[in-house]
Amino acid sequence: MISTKPQKKKPDDARAWSLVMPYFRENRWLIAMGLVCLILADSGQLYIPRIIKLAVDDLTALRADFRSLGGYALSITVAALFIALFRYGWRRCLIGTSRLIEEKLRDRFFTHIQALSASYFSKISVGDLMAHATNDITSVRMATGMGMVALMDAVFLGTTTILFMIWINGRLTIFALLPMPLIVITARMFSRLMHSRYRNVQAAFSDLTEGVRERFAGIRVVKAYTWETESEQKVERLSKAYVKRNIDLIRVTGSFFPLMITLSNISLVLVIYFGGRQTVFGDISTGDLVAFISYLGLLTWPMMALGWMTNLIQRGKASLERLAEVMNEMPEISDSGKNDLEFSGSESLRLNDVSFSYTKEGGRAVLSEISLTMNSGGLIGLVGPPGSGKTTLLSLLPRLYDPSKGALVLGGRDIRDIGLSRLRGMISFCPQEPFLFEGSVRDNILMGKTDATDFQVAEAVKKACLYNDVMAFRDGFDTLVGERGVILSGGQKQRVALARAFIHNRDIMVFDDPVSQVDTRTGAAIIKVLTELAKTKKVIISSHRLSVLETAAEILVLDQGRIVERGSHDDLMALGGYYARTSRLQDMEADVHAV
Repeated sequence: MISTKPQKKKPDDARAWSLVMPYFRENRWLIAMGLVCLILADSGQLYIPRIIKLAVDDLTALRADFRSLGGYALSITVAALFIALFRYGWRRCLIGTSRLIEEKLRDRFFTHIQALSASYFSKISVGDLMAHATNDITSVRMATGMGMVALMDAVFLGTTTILFMIWINGRLTIFALLPMPLIVITARMFSRLMHSRYRNVQAAFSDLTEGVRERFAGIRVVKAYTWETESEQKVERLSKAYVKRNIDLIRVTGSFFPLMITLSNISLVLVIYFGGRQTVFGDISTGDLVAFISYLGLLTWPMMALGWMTNLIQRGKASLERLAEVMNEMPEISDSGKNDLEFSGSESLRLNDVSFSYTKEGGRAVLSEISLTMNSGGLIGLVGPPGSGKTTLLSLLPRLYDPSKGALVLGGRDIRDIGLSRLRGMISFCPQEPFLFEGSVRDNILMGKTDATDFQVAEAVKKACLYNDVMAFRDGFDTLVGERGVILSGGQKQRVALARAFIHNRDIMVFDDPVSQVDTRTGAAIIKVLTELAKTKKVIISSHRLSVLETAAEILVLDQGRIVERGSHDDLMALGGYYARTSRLQDMEADVHAV
């Protein structure tokens, strides 16, 4: 199945190529040196037919001897060594430069992806991004490396070869070049077909990558529901679609190269016929004819290089356009604030009539007119049915999203005036679905906090009620958790995420359903820690387990993005609304389980 994602506006050629032009300028001297080496290597190739001409003429005139033939052989050997030396030089400079461009472009692409807002990742697949970062960038590397070589060979070697052929015999050169207009017309016609089909191939590769990635990531669900057959069929359909797109492309490229060779061989037929006649009639020498055919052989490569260059350039161009589509995406969350602002930690954080919608125009409001004040020394709780907007509200605090209306104000400053790194450096964020990276337990807790001591790590783990679990592992804190924390249970992963928040110990602590995957006893111990934190920090907790929020200074009850109840636990119980009904129901369930 080919992707049905909406097509983005295709960048123009100049904008696409502008992605790599800075790297050409940066490495211009290395590229220039490589081109000089390529020209010298090509010049050595042009010299060899001249030697062959002299040797054949001497042999034809019966004036050759061992000494002269040895001299010709030595000259060809020296020319071959000359060619080999400078061929190494151009490969080192030009192909090496293409590798540097590949590295720089991949780093730039990854940096740009990390800078994009969270909303961008809800409308593009991981497989698509992986295809950009691997297949597309490899195609650009080939276009900037061997594509440049093929272009230079087509221009320099082709032009100089024709000049040498004219020097031998202008009339014979005209016959040899008769197929050339057909080659130019064919190359232009085929290049357009190649470009569109390369884009189709890359899009199909993105879909295949995403399909395989998704099934590997969900392999446990696939096995649990014996969905292997359907999963195989899905990947098979994607694979067949990818193969079909490649076959469509190969029909073009597979016809193009043989056609180039056929047209060049037509030149050879004409040269042998008309050149043979001129040799018989004495218009040119036998050595001239052999040299001319040798030059025609050299001309075959530039004509093939023209086809190969067209192939590489069109593939690279298609990939650059796909990369440009992503690189032209601008973050919705602007980072125009200041990162040198000072905060004491005692400033209040206010939400002033905040509204939010995930779609910019005409979308349903997920949050409507939310007002809230958070001070140090008070715990704020969020309650509400699923889909009421709790997670979205928490996501506004570190500016994963910006409100559609209203403002978040920290210490009298709109948080949009605070640099992202400064703002997020004041917030410990524990999401509803904890994500663990491949690595050790310690690495997943530290998350870049390299100055933390082993004692601090152990204390954070103890606060998260995970210490005994970690000590039970054979390698303790150095235990590798596997991709997405595969060796850990859901509760253990959640507590690793809690330990991560505790060790960073920032002024604003945000927890989204922090005890949803642990038992009641462990949850109570964690809540005790969170309550202690709330005495000195701004702590906000969203939870479906209402007993977690009994000590909160204020609890907000959300429904369809609006605050429908607010107050302390006692206030809300007396109100008799959603909070009171849910709390009594959970108490009854707890009593039943206790029995």
